Amino acid sequence: MVMLTLTSLTSTIFLSSSSLAADETPEVANTQSSETKLYGIITDKDGKPLPGIGVLVVGPSGFSADVSTDAQGAWEVAIPTKGSFSATINQDDLPSGQGLTDPTKATIKANVFMLGVDLRLLFPIGPGVEKASLLERSAQLTVDGIILGLVIGLAALGLNLIFGTTGLTNFAHGEILTFAGLLTYYLSAIIKLPVIVAAPIAVILGAFISGYLQDRYLWRPLRKRGTGLIAMLVVSIGLAIFLRYFFLFLFGGDTRQLPQYAGQAGLELGLVNITPKSILTTIIGVLFIIFATLWLLRTRMGKASRAVADNPALASASGIDVQKVIRAVWILGAGLASYAGVIVTVNQGVSFLMGQDMLLLIFAAVTLGGLGTANGALVGSIIIGLFVQLSTLFIPTELKYVGALIVLILILIVRPQGILGRKERIG
Repeated sequence: MVMLTLTSLTSTIFLSSSSLAADETPEVANTQSSETKLYGIITDKDGKPLPGIGVLVVGPSGFSADVSTDAQGAWEVAIPTKGSFSATINQDDLPSGQGLTDPTKATIKANVFMLGVDLRLLFPIGPGVEKASLLERSAQLTVDGIILGLVIGLAALGLNLIFGTTGLTNFAHGEILTFAGLLTYYLSAIIKLPVIVAAPIAVILGAFISGYLQDRYLWRPLRKRGTGLIAMLVVSIGLAIFLRYFFLFLFGGDTRQLPQYAGQAGLELGLVNITPKSILTTIIGVLFIIFATLWLLRTRMGKASRAVADNPALASASGIDVQKVIRAVWILGAGLASYAGVIVTVNQGVSFLMGQDMLLLIFAAVTLGGLGTANGALVGSIIIGLFVQLSTLFIPTELKYVGALIVLILILIVRPQGILGRKERIG
């Protein structure tokens, strides 16, 4: 089954200045830049055009346009104003055996902030999986939830390790995922390295830059000055905002796919469909978690990190180099988060908002499992991943992350220390 890549489910359009030709009047130029076109091509699972497929575009101030695809499967609608628009495909027009590979993608949204640049929207067409039974959908969503839980778990474990040893709640942790994802895309799509080579390089650079350098030149000086945890939390929020828009400035607002794995066909395994890239990245992710767990339980540095997490002053008095332990934890935590960013990039693509979108789920997971507990982060992540994906059986996909926020609020009210947290733990 081949899934066509969405150019963007929610796209931001920027107006680029253009020079006028010698024989072009200003009035003509203004007319050409006064509207934006939403357009696309609808093809079947084999890439053949599908004519006569209806597409309804609605927008602000009662705007509505109902068009059909031509003989080449193409459609377009002129957008005269700024605002939020949505394009909905008429699934009843699809021929027998064809349907959306993801039933939730029947409507694609586009936010038009500036006019003048056309926006392409593509609907993922495949062999009619929208007719899958509840059991088949549940099985597929369960697998998707486990994979999402693994991604959250990698990032949450890193966040919990850093919190446990330093007490810092790092709101810039999501940007570590974004940074690694952008590195993977740059090395793969621009430098043309194979993804299997680009991914480890991105993880290593992410661990070094987002872990070692960030701690040495930002957080360690703040700790030496005795900066309070609340002040450091505010610094992390400012750092997250700065990095997010720095990535936007360098990379742009589009979601980019890795060319090597774009449109990879899935494997039918019983009731579920899963791509080889998902299988491989998931297995490596499990190995990363096993490595981190063994590091904590068996190595000298891991035992020292647990001692620092329990009582930094006593650990220091016992001869443990607390700063060295914190540095090691930052490197490991950033490495885990970097690989989480690689998984998302390989399977879904990367955008400057990727880390921000994942941050709520990460915090919900660590709160559910117990802030500062490594095992709690993993347990909470799997629960959150399954809850988010399976909730789409009953609620619209656009609202699935709301469930994570509800879990976060309920846990803070009912059991603030989390599932595996201790009542005496503070923070």
